[in-house]
Amino acid sequence: MKFGKLKINPALNPGVLDTATWDRDAAWVAVQAVDDTYWPGLMDAAATAAPLPVTASLTAYTGSATWHGDTLVCLTGLADGQQVFLAVGPQAYDVALGSPVGSKVLPATPSTMVALYPTDASVIARFFRTLAQDKGPRALGPVPRLGIGTRMTTAVWPAIWEAMAQRGFATNAIQNSVRELNSLETLLEGRSAEKNIAFGFGTIDTGYTGSSYEGLWVAGVLDALKHGVRLPYGADADHIQVKRGADELARAKRLLNATRYYSFYTLDVSDVLDYAALSVGGAAGAATLQANILDPNRRSDLIAYHRQQRVAGFYYRPDEAALGRLVGKYWVALDAVVEMYKHICDLKDGLPFDLELSIDEHPNDVPTFDCLTSETELIFVLLEAQRRGIPLTHVAPNFGVEKGTDYRGTDGLPGFEARARSLCGIAEEFGVMADFHSGDDLSAAARQAIGRATGGRNHFKVSPNLQLLFGEVLAEHHPALFRRWWQDALAYALREAAAGSTIADECIRLSDTGTPSPHDALFHNFSFAFVGRRDADGQFICREEFYDLSPAFYLAYQECITGYLLELADDLFQ
Repeated sequence: MKFGKLKINPALNPGVLDTATWDRDAAWVAVQAVDDTYWPGLMDAAATAAPLPVTASLTAYTGSATWHGDTLVCLTGLADGQQVFLAVGPQAYDVALGSPVGSKVLPATPSTMVALYPTDASVIARFFRTLAQDKGPRALGPVPRLGIGTRMTTAVWPAIWEAMAQRGFATNAIQNSVRELNSLETLLEGRSAEKNIAFGFGTIDTGYTGSSYEGLWVAGVLDALKHGVRLPYGADADHIQVKRGADELARAKRLLNATRYYSFYTLDVSDVLDYAALSVGGAAGAATLQANILDPNRRSDLIAYHRQQRVAGFYYRPDEAALGRLVGKYWVALDAVVEMYKHICDLKDGLPFDLELSIDEHPNDVPTFDCLTSETELIFVLLEAQRRGIPLTHVAPNFGVEKGTDYRGTDGLPGFEARARSLCGIAEEFGVMADFHSGDDLSAAARQAIGRATGGRNHFKVSPNLQLLFGEVLAEHHPALFRRWWQDALAYALREAAAGSTIADECIRLSDTGTPSPHDALFHNFSFAFVGRRDADGQFICREEFYDLSPAFYLAYQECITGYLLELADDLFQ
């Protein structure tokens, strides 16, 4: 089917469209063809919490069943892969979901109607807001959880729901960063991907998962409804970046518009931090304070607010010069956070949301261990958020975690654990939870250090590893497709090496390029682009193949991911 300039089979290309009802006429025809005797049995089963009956053309999902008075509303899958909301009962035409696609009266019981509603993003949001608040993604506050990157969408979620059920932990089960997603508009118009910077890697094309911001949310929440998820989960619009440039704040607001239904917002201001500001001398620091805050009364208020105090055992006592250095590094970024917070509030219209400030990443020319977040910096940032009325629930300092490697600070794991304990203790005193990003490559020992340092109170994010594990299982079950994936990674690395990338050159040197392997450095670092790659006309090249694999593959992948997530939970939360 064609959507704008994009040609896809939506049933095999999830996470793209902002609806799972892409052919309304066909959906209504399918529902009308169901025998009228089915509907009373459907209502009776829902009334007794029994499994909902299915037909050859229709599968009503038991866990989605919700009542609006004496009218049943449930998510239903159709034979062509579409999903719809069906309402059955006397108020089926008026269940606060907008106008139905179609409706009919049951001849045997004229007081009962059947109505079909599309699973458009706005309709789903109304379903959660007015009918089933406990079944959708929601703000959880500073609750321990895993943030799980969902690059492979519907192939990943069953394992997430299973792991949650086995251990009872919360998750952000819908999560991808600004670098990993497309805007739906970009896909429908067939535009080329935007460029971005990957922390520790270099320049990349965005949207390499193939999903859109809007489509990922739709696919994720519908999968949760389909599986009857009861444990709390959120949807993280991860790394919404404010970058340097005159129009970058406007760009960030456009991304927020696309993620208006998410429940968790990670605001990444790392790029606009002034990393050199902390190294200026005393007089220069005081001058920086005066240059940023011209009004002497406002300056006096700031100094008074940042009075000497003890926070989680750490003495915070910045003088005017120290405050100037902190203002120099963070002021522009904090002003941007205020603007984005106000914009989110306008979008959410009173609905609560979680809010994270991310300061863990940094430009590639600034080494990780040259800009570790200090206790003084973290207290300053949290006090400023408090002073400005920004209700942070999470903060991600630079603990020294890096993509692609286990912890390698010269202070070793004892130093890492001590830093985590100190910074997390400070965050806790402000009622904020510390977030550890990019934890995919940390060893079990490093994760256990985080668990001890935080007493199990942490938010831990992973993303690439779930896709790498997909590659491992794919190599076993579908070796031909894996070989094409690996060859694409090799070609990508060779292009980058020719352009002067030392990372690519090193990966090629360390890999046996004659023997494709999901375990080598080349695949680890350069495989991410293949799944969502598009051609010059903006069409996906191979994405649908990843959603049309054998049942044995998906079962093996689910078992693999479930085991991985349970290991993470045991290390971090026990």
